[in-house]
Amino acid sequence: MYSPAPSHFTTGDARRFDRVDTWVFDLDNTLYPSDARVWPQVDERITLYVMRLYGLDGLSARALQKHFYHRYGTTLKALMIEDGVEPHDFLDFAHDIDHSTIKLDPALGEAIERLPGRKLILTNGSRRHAENVAAKLGILDHFEDVFDIAAADFVPKPERTTYERFLARHGVDPGRSALFEDIARNLVVPHDLGMATVLVVPPVLDPFRERFEQEAVKEPHIDYITNDLAGFLAQQVLPEAGRAA
Repeated sequence: MYSPAPSHFTTGDARRFDRVDTWVFDLDNTLYPSDARVWPQVDERITLYVMRLYGLDGLSARALQKHFYHRYGTTLKALMIEDGVEPHDFLDFAHDIDHSTIKLDPALGEAIERLPGRKLILTNGSRRHAENVAAKLGILDHFEDVFDIAAADFVPKPERTTYERFLARHGVDPGRSALFEDIARNLVVPHDLGMATVLVVPPVLDPFRERFEQEAVKEPHIDYITNDLAGFLAQQVLPEAGRAA
């Protein structure tokens, strides 16, 4: 797996931040580090949900869960299509986790607060989950709103309609916005729409996530790569954005 050295990578023709007035952040594995232990808990809760729904043992449920994820993009989408699962019940169950492992991130909070313009969260999770996690990180008050999976009519990223619905809902000009996201494929459509794209990867391989989800791939739809979001915002984004102020 390629890792930016020392912590950031910029393509030669990267879209600049001096025109950006709307900053959009994914939540899971983007706004918090892997040692926050948020995603492993959610992942385990999803496996438990599948176990109970289908009467499976843990290994079988895990295999089915991953099959659903690769085929449909999210387990929730699969369960809604395959079995008519009520999405809010699923989300409440999946996000019923222990938040005590999440630590305040003053550096990230300061960097996000200083970004000029609007700040929004765009997530495949629920609003409640996003607000709970962002509050523990100490950054919730910096965001104008959360666009969650319910707002997307339960159509997950990377579907084009989800991004288009988000942009329309919040009146965002894609040519004046930037998206920070942890999965490379979720940046294809935003880049096509005109957004500046930043891929956030872990500094070391996270054993609780699939390898392809963590790859710092150099592809045309990715303008920047970082394994230190707070540092990237402070060192590269804010100086450039400040020149436009």
